[in-house]
Amino acid sequence: MPDLPRRQLNLLIVALIAVGVGQSLIFAILAPLGREVGLAEVQITSIIAVSALTFAVTAPHWGRLSDRVGRKPIILTGLLGYTLGTVIFTSVFFAGLTGMLSGLALYLWLLISRCAQAVIMSGTSPGTTAYAADITTPQQRLPAMARLGTATSLGMILGPAVSGALATLGLLAPLYFAGALAAAAGIMIWYALPALPAAQRRSRDGPKRMRYLDARIRRFTLTAIALFTGFSAIQQTLGFLLQDRLGLTGIQTAQYTGAALMVSALFTFGMQVTVMQHVKLPPHVFVRTGLASMAAGALIVATSEGFVLLGIAMALIGMGLGLTMPAVTAGASLAVGPEEQGGAAGVIGACPAVGFVSGPVIGGLLYPLSPSGPPLFAGAVLLVTIAALYFTARR
Repeated sequence: MPDLPRRQLNLLIVALIAVGVGQSLIFAILAPLGREVGLAEVQITSIIAVSALTFAVTAPHWGRLSDRVGRKPIILTGLLGYTLGTVIFTSVFFAGLTGMLSGLALYLWLLISRCAQAVIMSGTSPGTTAYAADITTPQQRLPAMARLGTATSLGMILGPAVSGALATLGLLAPLYFAGALAAAAGIMIWYALPALPAAQRRSRDGPKRMRYLDARIRRFTLTAIALFTGFSAIQQTLGFLLQDRLGLTGIQTAQYTGAALMVSALFTFGMQVTVMQHVKLPPHVFVRTGLASMAAGALIVATSEGFVLLGIAMALIGMGLGLTMPAVTAGASLAVGPEEQGGAAGVIGACPAVGFVSGPVIGGLLYPLSPSGPPLFAGAVLLVTIAALYFTARR
């Protein structure tokens, strides 16, 4: 197999690491920070859910636009939007902490600022995925997508570590750092990532719209949506669970949540750099194995009382993510032609956001009824997905 085009892939990895760090910081900080400013659990999780819906709607449009104008401008636009959006979102929280905003007004401003950020930042993921598809052969596609997956995983590893360290300076410090990191990544992409030659910019006359239920990619999109519906229900209520079960302060909650997410990301990264790079199996084997690992982890989260057992559960969840998402992304890319890579990348890139629309809200509603509710819901979703894949494959 020819070597992967390392220089361009490494630059794409830089962009995705920056976004991954920022996202994992949000997930580690939002629960304790939301409680500090007086928001209810469902309000906190709904901020993620509504902004995820915005991301899901806009990411496919950015993907199709990249087919016309090129990948690099879309990647840069996403990073710029992430930088500015993070600064604005964090500043609204600052207004809440200092008493300048409170109650419904604070909630609405947080919602608006996060959604505005999602509109622009949603260009980075489809732009990078389509760029990677343009510069790789079909035989290189799965390893390349796994490499991009390691970037997100590294971001999810570094983000909690950074949040735990910077949280000692205040709960807002990690978020301002995330904005600065995205800006630095944008500068690097601007100067170092080559624009693709004109011959590699697909479908200048305008690609047709790629749909989530397009027959060629439907199994991949529905699997990814189900996966992240379950995962987000756990992730977005993890801070509440840790704070309540272990009796933690706000800063301690951010640190413990960050540590749990870092464990998950480490195992995701491990799967992507070992199994997904070197083991040759059909994609459906990776997908089913990954979903089963995540389901087992979800059920352990539901019953765990101590941090050690919960860490084991997060490791299983991370392993599942590392096995499943590269196979889903590569499968969708291989299912369409060169002129539709941006459209397919946009849809697949939006699937996690679609899962984050319903998962956090359902988790936020279930948590006050029972802390075990969100992980049990996640386990059920994952097991149903495995069954559906198995029975539809036999037809």
